[in-house]
Amino acid sequence: MNKQTVLAAVNALPEEIELDDLVERLLLIEKIEKGREQSRKGETVSHEEVKSLVQTWFK
Repeated sequence: MNKQTVLAAVNALPEEIELDDLVERLLLIEKIEKGREQSRKGETVSHEEVKSLVQTWFK
């Protein structure tokens, strides 16, 4: 995450915030950026693979 991303996130928040809200937003942005990078690198799984994996969670 770069400084511009952090500043944009802070500027998008209301005047009064809780620190936890800021941290939560920054963590979400970081996870989204990581997911987009993984997608660009082709590090994804197919819909069928996800469906199969999810079914193992409920056994």
